[in-house]
Amino acid sequence: MSTPDFNLLVTLDVLLAEGNVARAARRLRLSPSAMSRALARLRETTGDPLLVRAGRGLVPTPRAQELRDRVAQVVQDAEAVLRPVKELDPKQLVRTFTLRTSDGFVENFGPALIARVSNEAPGVRLRFAQKLDKESVGLREGMVDLETGVIGDVTGPEVRTRALFRDHFIGVVRAGHPLSREPISMQRYCTGLHILFSRQGKDRGPMDEALKSFGLERKIVTVVGGFAAAIALARASDLIATVPERHTGNLRAGMFNFALPFPTKDFTVSMQWHPRMDADPAHRWLRGCIHDICQEAHTAVIPQAEVVVE
Repeated sequence: MSTPDFNLLVTLDVLLAEGNVARAARRLRLSPSAMSRALARLRETTGDPLLVRAGRGLVPTPRAQELRDRVAQVVQDAEAVLRPVKELDPKQLVRTFTLRTSDGFVENFGPALIARVSNEAPGVRLRFAQKLDKESVGLREGMVDLETGVIGDVTGPEVRTRALFRDHFIGVVRAGHPLSREPISMQRYCTGLHILFSRQGKDRGPMDEALKSFGLERKIVTVVGGFAAAIALARASDLIATVPERHTGNLRAGMFNFALPFPTKDFTVSMQWHPRMDADPAHRWLRGCIHDICQEAHTAVIPQAEVVVE
């Protein structure tokens, strides 16, 4: 079975609206002979004469009268599909976005983001999912609309990214902790009891590698899977947590924060999405909201400490 020529629908719509071959030809900028050939093709395709002569004019057949409104609607729908998307009105948007975020993002940036989204787009709901790895399968399969975190080796090469902010690690202990009373050297840092953050449950992390280059080692007494858990333990004990500064600003309220007494690398936190969402106006609006919130949410920057070796 041959595929029908859908261009004939536009011709049929104009012919049924005008009821005249010459006028229809002018509307479509065709010659009368070309329009007559198109009418002949339509008659052959539909198996109906569609327009028949009555005196000096043409009148529609019952089949043509039946098709007039249906064809007009089909043509309008097709034009709407092919027309560029209208400017988004967030107030009219009704949609749920799933965000897979790294640990601490919701606690630190979530309140401001939810407030902005609720104000600009009351019909939008944000669903936050915990990010347990850096795989981009959820983005690829459409289960996740957007992710935040540090771009890793397993992130799909097709994934779009935009940097949100730079971050670095700091130390945090409860208020009144012995470390808060004197300058913190690497030796004093290593003497304390530490909480290690590791999604994979490893027994060493980047801080341990950094200390190893100075011939030092810290004592890790517990391993947790998130920054929020590490900070909660440090708040209620004498344990030391080492966490990203900007990512955990709200979580550390009322605690003693200190710059690490040894050099560590900064890292970039980005948002990531699949290319098919790149031009979607609603998704683009949400990306703008997240970027603005992360730029506005400045915490008190803790200066990097000088390396002190006792």
